[in-house]
Amino acid sequence: MDLVLLTIRQGALHVLLIRRGIPPFTGQWALPGGFVLDGEGLDAAAARELHEETGLLPGHLEQLATYGDPGRDPRGRVFAVAYLALLPDLPVPVAGSDAAAASWQPLPIAGLAFDHDAILADGLERARSKLEYSPLATAFCPPEFTIAELREVYETVWRTRLDPRNFHRKVTGAAGFVEPTGETVIRDRGRPAQLFRRGSATLLHPALLRPGSSSQLTPMVTDSEDHVAEREVTE
Repeated sequence: MDLVLLTIRQGALHVLLIRRGIPPFTGQWALPGGFVLDGEGLDAAAARELHEETGLLPGHLEQLATYGDPGRDPRGRVFAVAYLALLPDLPVPVAGSDAAAASWQPLPIAGLAFDHDAILADGLERARSKLEYSPLATAFCPPEFTIAELREVYETVWRTRLDPRNFHRKVTGAAGFVEPTGETVIRDRGRPAQLFRRGSATLLHPALLRPGSSSQLTPMVTDSEDHVAEREVTE
């Protein structure tokens, strides 16, 4: 079992990697993972491995795909079920017994052991696509967040910039996506910002499509435009 664990740290998308301490690929970075125990279901095994690697339960955990191409593991024919987990910013992880080190690594990254480059690419695309039609972005946020913080998730995962007013309108217009807490908070800029929590929706209507699609959110062009729009919208 392999885990694609994504989080946002210091404004950048990171993946949790371990440096292998045993053959094969000794010393090479790889996705964390392990074996399913006797009598253990796949979802339970993924949650256990995640807890062992991070000390926390996932904000979001889903099965990604099964990988079994010949030659993916030099030890023999090995099949792996991969899971995708999205979490808020976490502390530095502790390496397990078969790893020399564990750390959050900024993306993009390549040269991973086994076929983990392909698994990571699949996990990234799954996360990026699901941000369009589900409230998955809230898994990167704390329980209460501002619309500006939610927009930063989209911008980080999609690697683009979005118009703050347009984004605010689309997010608050998607039924059940977010709901206000009734509280405000003062962030770095010193302006009160309304706090929200995840709503009850499992799918977004309408969807928030990535820039480049026919109904895209309008991308930002200059820093000056961003500052003007930030002043004009109450988040």
